[in-house]
Amino acid sequence: MSAPTDPSGRLPHAYLVPGSASFAEFLSDHAPRLLPSGRALPVGTVPEAPHGTTIVAVEFDGGVVMAGDRRATMGSMIANREIEKVFGADDYSCVGIAGTAGLAIELVKLFQVELEHYEKIEGTLLSLEGKANRLATMIRGNLGLAMQGLAVVPLFAGYDVESAQGRIYSYDVTGGCYTERHHHSVGSGSLFARGAMKKLWHRGLASDQAVRVAVEALYDAADDDSATGGPDLNRRIYPVVGVVDVEGYRRVDDAAMQAVVDTVVAGRRGDPGGADLDGQGVAS
Repeated sequence: MSAPTDPSGRLPHAYLVPGSASFAEFLSDHAPRLLPSGRALPVGTVPEAPHGTTIVAVEFDGGVVMAGDRRATMGSMIANREIEKVFGADDYSCVGIAGTAGLAIELVKLFQVELEHYEKIEGTLLSLEGKANRLATMIRGNLGLAMQGLAVVPLFAGYDVESAQGRIYSYDVTGGCYTERHHHSVGSGSLFARGAMKKLWHRGLASDQAVRVAVEALYDAADDDSATGGPDLNRRIYPVVGVVDVEGYRRVDDAAMQAVVDTVVAGRRGDPGGADLDGQGVAS
């Protein structure tokens, strides 16, 4: 944040005034122009911008998996084939983006700083529900831009250290926050992904099985939604998948993802529209 410099080298007065543990509120009070919602759009039609799709989240026994495809679209064009849409929010949570890609990524970065700032000020982690509500407040602040076509609709998930289980939260453009059970998806391919997860999810999934379910769901979404990108074997572009459990957030590396994708693609040969799960470690 830029601020007038003190000849003595001291921090500006704004940094020394006691306030809340929210970094977003600090910016709102002292530098609102730095917030995504604080920037006024010029007069005229909002230009077309890259959009991100599709994000899925799957609970497993002791945690949650979140996965996103790698395609960003701009109208009927592919704007980017390798965009990343799943990010670690802090040690025990992750967030996936759907909607206007540029604003969504900026919102995620602000959310990451918000959680880190709270931890430093309060000396403790914010509860998972508290994190979900903080993100809802940020989305609500973006409502003005959303009404002009620049909507951001993330998916949030994490490990609840109090209940020792994974939890998933979805949002709408007004900042409404909703707890989801077992699995959920957002983005243009979400309808097809949810249908896949309804058939593939069951209680007692292990983390590797949940990763497989998430990749199968993204495969089905890409099969019917042109804005969702399937795994690109030639370019070696695979979904971004994050796992959150008692050990914290970690991203599944490309070597492991290649093995999962190869298994999924092999299971679809001869029947691209259906998953062959016999002996593949997903079916109960």
